Amino acid sequence: MTGKMKRRMFLCGLLSLTLLLLLLFTDFFGLLPHKTYTAEDFNIQTIKSTVDFNQNGIDDTTDLLLGARADAQRRPKYDGRYWGNGGYPPDDVGVCTDVIWRAFRSAGYDLRDMVDRDIREHPEAYPRVNGHPDRNIDFRRVPNLLVFFDRQAESLTTDPMTISAWQPGDIVVFGTHHIGIISDKRNKNGIPYLIHNSGQLRREEDALLSCGEISGHFRFNATRLPDDLAIPFDSPVNTSYRV
Repeated sequence: MTGKMKRRMFLCGLLSLTLLLLLLFTDFFGLLPHKTYTAEDFNIQTIKSTVDFNQNGIDDTTDLLLGARADAQRRPKYDGRYWGNGGYPPDDVGVCTDVIWRAFRSAGYDLRDMVDRDIREHPEAYPRVNGHPDRNIDFRRVPNLLVFFDRQAESLTTDPMTISAWQPGDIVVFGTHHIGIISDKRNKNGIPYLIHNSGQLRREEDALLSCGEISGHFRFNATRLPDDLAIPFDSPVNTSYRV
């Protein structure tokens, strides 16, 4: 074999290895397109809310889904710093919990004040607060949201293989460290995609089985809320609830 042929084989092998590594890289970071499915592909009926809280012609469940997806499409920079003067970070930064309150904002709800009010009326239910509520941050802490939704939403199965029980707009909590919104997209096995923010490139992805143990699965239904907890976004609330 001549030196020229050896060089050609070496270059071909190097090119093949480079392409393989590129393929593995793009697949690992979720950059490759994957075929997605819907509930209808698995004969699952999509459940929608009977409530349209902000009266925009879109039911609450769909508003939650669209609000979470809008946040995913903005791809805010992962930044969990404390924000004073109201607690809301700018829309171009955030963490997993910011996906949730922004989804609720899309449906017209002020999740910050809803959580704050429930904490102040039932402090014993919120060990993470430890008797010192802080309206600026409590709604952005996963342990507090786990308690809030367990108290104020419908609790559902945490088994992701029971695919018919998972609906778009559902809220899912992993341990006490992560939270997301269920997508209307599904993988080939019917397991729904997750809309979440852990700083990854693709914010709506096939990740329900890879974020850790599922500690809570909830479906928000405004008809279950006490009247004083259905707080519209940007509405004034009793000043006694403000820090």
